[in-house]
Amino acid sequence: MDQPVKLAKVTKVLGRTGQTGNVTQVRVEFLDDPSRSIVRNVKGPIREGDILMLMEWEREARRLR
Repeated sequence: MDQPVKLAKVTKVLGRTGQTGNVTQVRVEFLDDPSRSIVRNVKGPIREGDILMLMEWEREARRLR
């Protein structure tokens, strides 16, 4: 049950996505490796500077069209 988590800081809010716009696409930068950043989908309220706990950090979200 103890899964490792990674902390990532939201650097940019890219836009809303999803069928009803309830998912926000953000660019995050890992706190342990600031040179690495990925795009993730986040559900719920989010803004720049927030810290996310990522259970899975290998997968990257597809870009908005």
